[in-house]
Amino acid sequence: MDTILYPIQWVVAWIMYGSHQLFTALGFQNGPGFAWVLSIVALVIVMRIVLIPLFFKQIKASRGMQMMQPELQAIQKKYKGKTDPSSREALGRETMELYRKHGTNPMASCLPILLQSPIFFALFRLLYNLGNIAEGTKPAIGPIDQGVAADIENSDLFGAQLSDVFMQTDDWSVRLVILALIIAMSATTFFTQRQLTMKNMPKAALEGPMANMQKMMLYVLPLIFLISGVNFPVGVLIYWTTTNLWSMGQQFYTIKRMPAPGSEAERLLQERKAAKAAKKGLVIEEEKAPEAPQPRGQRQQPVRKNRKKKK
Repeated sequence: MDTILYPIQWVVAWIMYGSHQLFTALGFQNGPGFAWVLSIVALVIVMRIVLIPLFFKQIKASRGMQMMQPELQAIQKKYKGKTDPSSREALGRETMELYRKHGTNPMASCLPILLQSPIFFALFRLLYNLGNIAEGTKPAIGPIDQGVAADIENSDLFGAQLSDVFMQTDDWSVRLVILALIIAMSATTFFTQRQLTMKNMPKAALEGPMANMQKMMLYVLPLIFLISGVNFPVGVLIYWTTTNLWSMGQQFYTIKRMPAPGSEAERLLQERKAAKAAKKGLVIEEEKAPEAPQPRGQRQQPVRKNRKKKK
């Protein structure tokens, strides 16, 4: 795995090293210290800035998936119980046409998470190998040679070193710090998912099989992190918690400014606009629903104003 991840580990190592150099230039202690903790936070910021275009694609894809739910349910209801090949082919074709119509697909909403996974594992392996690099039994990774690896390994957050793992330490003061980080990681994962699904979904999208699966994942994913977190180094826990906090802030801004139509967030936005208008003495009229199209063969003829008055 280290061979496959080496190019990504090399990039991660240089971002952390460069960030550490910046923090020490700003006055933080050189060598082992809090600057290495901040370098992991800086890694998150750099990677999330790079992924901003994909984040907006994710929001657009998620919104499209939400808005198409009533139509998707109608198609599924139409072919419910039909197992013949022609019906299956028609179901697949109409579903794909619906995805094209809304400009989305199921994988687009997962793309940022999938692209972050290699970075996550690269950081995991980098921190895992710090001891071996410091001892000289493994080669340097980019600028992280024996001396730098020793500095990172000896850096700590409230007494827990960046390479410490819950299951690999007997020091309960360190375990309590790691446990707090695991809980923080799981809690921020939950609130990030809840913010996106509960506040930015129209009512129609909160029903049906896909909505039920999303609600299930809302609780399952944090539970997975809570259980698996005992095997993560402290540095990885810091990385993932910081990533979640960034996502929450990014989503809060996006949902507040560009909510999905029909969602609770859109209702709150309209209320804020109405309140601001009221302070200025203005009244915002509610948008009228578009008129139903005229039936074919009964086209209404234009009438002059003077003829209308005579009638």
